Amino acid sequence: MTTDASTPPVPQTAREVRLARHLDGAITPGHFEIAEVPVREPGPGEVLVRTDHVFVAAAYQDLMRPDCPLPVPPYQVGGRIGGGEVGTVVRSADPSLAVGDLVQMMAGWGEYTTAPAASFHRLDATLFPSSSYYLSQGPTAYYGMATLARAGEGDVVFVSGAAGGVGSLAGQIAKCRGAARVIGSAGSKEKVAYLVDELGYDAAFDYHDGPVVDQLRKLAPDGINVFFDNVGGEQFEAAVQVAAPHARFALCGALSGQIGGTGGHPRLDLMTAITRHLELRPYATYHTPEQVQAWTEHVARWLSEGRFVFPQTVVEGGIEQAPGALLDLLAGRHRGNITVRFSG
Repeated sequence: MTTDASTPPVPQTAREVRLARHLDGAITPGHFEIAEVPVREPGPGEVLVRTDHVFVAAAYQDLMRPDCPLPVPPYQVGGRIGGGEVGTVVRSADPSLAVGDLVQMMAGWGEYTTAPAASFHRLDATLFPSSSYYLSQGPTAYYGMATLARAGEGDVVFVSGAAGGVGSLAGQIAKCRGAARVIGSAGSKEKVAYLVDELGYDAAFDYHDGPVVDQLRKLAPDGINVFFDNVGGEQFEAAVQVAAPHARFALCGALSGQIGGTGGHPRLDLMTAITRHLELRPYATYHTPEQVQAWTEHVARWLSEGRFVFPQTVVEGGIEQAPGALLDLLAGRHRGNITVRFSG
């Protein structure tokens, strides 16, 4: 195991966020508990990693349910919650990773993690302004917009839930790929202004301000060629009505039904879909290495060219802030991609 005088100190115990009980109804602070656990020295083939940033996503709420609808195992009572972290190797008993290496992991919200070196992915610490840039829903946004919807030159693109972690990236991806006009929906005038003034959307509207189909028709009088859906419900139904022939739909989420809503089962006007030859592609991204690499390469280039804004909220204060950050996200108090800084 590699240690020397420059090796950072490691505490004997550290904290982790656990699921206190499965979710049945509204999520509350009582569904979380912070436990203190021993920090285990790595055995042969293992490394010990100090967590620097953790990711916060709305999908974690679904994973707290025993009947989780997502195609991944739900969290277990007494186990860590969360997934998607970056950290720094502080002890190594494997030659593939050295002390000081920046790595990405799926270990849940804990201050330290000891695991086989093969379960960590080494990152380039010089690629982005902060290691938190590695924690985003970028692979999901890129795969849906670039691979499934194939947004490109001359397209008119509509993104629902555009101020969220996926939508705030998806619209910019479309612009960088040559879309002629990108339209977003959001839930407040502040978020509408954010989309246009900061993220470069050509137009945006508040879905509370009247029937979505009417607002969308005003902004896209000749129809939309691409729809990237994070919401479902009325916004999906409106997109079908405003779709141009051969429009491509990437169906990424159904927030209208996930977060306190009842719009999770929108009606599909089948005759309109048939006569306009609409292409509907529901999907779930498992973040394969190829998808992650495609996103990382493109966003790094676009950032260096000044064509992309990385929308993120970094919550300070360490592990204690992680449960509250998730509650705030679900309540609509944050925008963009949400991370909590543990250290670093």
